[in-house]
Amino acid sequence: MSKIEVDAIDKQSGSTLTLGGSGTAVTLASGATQSGFGRTGTVDWQTGSIKTATFTAANGEGYFANTSGGAFTMNLPAGTAGNIVSVVDYTNTFQTHNLTISPNGSQKIGGVAQDATLSTQGQSVTFVYVDDTEGWKNINDSTSNVTGRAFISATGGTTADCGNFRTHTFTSPGTFNVTVAATEAANNVVDYFVVAGGGGSGGGSNDGGGGGGAGGFRLSNDHCMPAPLTSPLANPSGVTVSAQPYPITVGGGGAGSSSYLGGAKGSNSTFDSITSAGGGVNSPASGGASPNPGEGGSAAAAVGGAGGGTAANPGNQPPVSPPQGNNSGTSGGTSPNNQAGGGGGAGAVGSNAAPGSGGQGGIGSYVVSAGFAGCNGTTGPVSGARYFAAGGAGGGRMTGGAAQTSGGGGQGSSGDCGPSQAATAGTTNTGSGGGGGAPKGAGGAGGSGIVIIRYKFQ
Repeated sequence: MSKIEVDAIDKQSGSTLTLGGSGTAVTLASGATQSGFGRTGTVDWQTGSIKTATFTAANGEGYFANTSGGAFTMNLPAGTAGNIVSVVDYTNTFQTHNLTISPNGSQKIGGVAQDATLSTQGQSVTFVYVDDTEGWKNINDSTSNVTGRAFISATGGTTADCGNFRTHTFTSPGTFNVTVAATEAANNVVDYFVVAGGGGSGGGSNDGGGGGGAGGFRLSNDHCMPAPLTSPLANPSGVTVSAQPYPITVGGGGAGSSSYLGGAKGSNSTFDSITSAGGGVNSPASGGASPNPGEGGSAAAAVGGAGGGTAANPGNQPPVSPPQGNNSGTSGGTSPNNQAGGGGGAGAVGSNAAPGSGGQGGIGSYVVSAGFAGCNGTTGPVSGARYFAAGGAGGGRMTGGAAQTSGGGGQGSSGDCGPSQAATAGTTNTGSGGGGGAPKGAGGAGGSGIVIIRYKFQ
């Protein structure tokens, strides 16, 4: 093999200098560079200069345009045949803040002497200058960027979308399964709405049954929440999730009973580290046996009569902050004031019994559109439900407490030591307490709970 070493090669005559012959490849040695041979259909990406404001592109260069701070313009250079320029949406924000592509002078883009606009999220384009008739032609336009997912993907329950938010509603036990976690930590935070089953109530031989306590009521509003959100129990911090299954427990409502010892306490509802305690079941009045102390997420009231007036039972048991419920009302003393107090609700304590009438249950907590099942006043998957976790009304010898319709708390029944109608139950999937039974009347069952999870999905 021969080797020729020269400092320059130039043509002898004419205007053409030929290297190699037909069928011969001319190559550069490893590590060598070239200049002056023109572009080969590729660009040199300017990774060291992310564009955030209007700039002028140069032939043979590709740019990363960051429009997250606002729209701006990429001015194209004066084009000659074969020139090439590329640009890509660096922050996936072209759909919010557009990038304008402006040709030089009277030159054209796709045959039109006007600016072009890039407005598709994640868009990347390559322009080649062909001739003065068509000007710059877009030879490559892609919106299928391969990126990590910016938001959560999950399954489970009944889903509903509203704006950029998705909710998963569980009216029975299930699994919230995060199949893909977000690449941005803030988008792995979910809001929760966890309501336990309401407590049932009982009756008595001569006594009104205490209103059942509402199930514990816990929710967060880490993300923007639909206004107004009037619950005093809202937590400003949500739960951070990862790609894994999260078992969901939806507590059942406690059973009602015709016994003065009461029905059954509501069952807990759970999601991850959040547990809402079941609503309390009515306890005997002072002097009676106390298998049911009445405490719970919200408390149930004592049976009326049987030894004198009875203090309110405690809610928010076990204690959490913000509190998950409220105390019950107080119950009345011996005949004829055998009236029982109302159970505590998420929004207020139960009402005290008054001579001749049972107390009203504490109001449920008001949350727009079934918790945060919808947003901005739209209806979520729990149709028509806007209050949750109301206390049951107390039963009475003469007159039972009024129904706490704001939340579905059961209505206490009434009767004068004779057979009486059964008290009403708490509404299903509201976590409301059952109504107290009248003398010889059965108490109502508590309503089952609910779990809703909400997060930003796009």
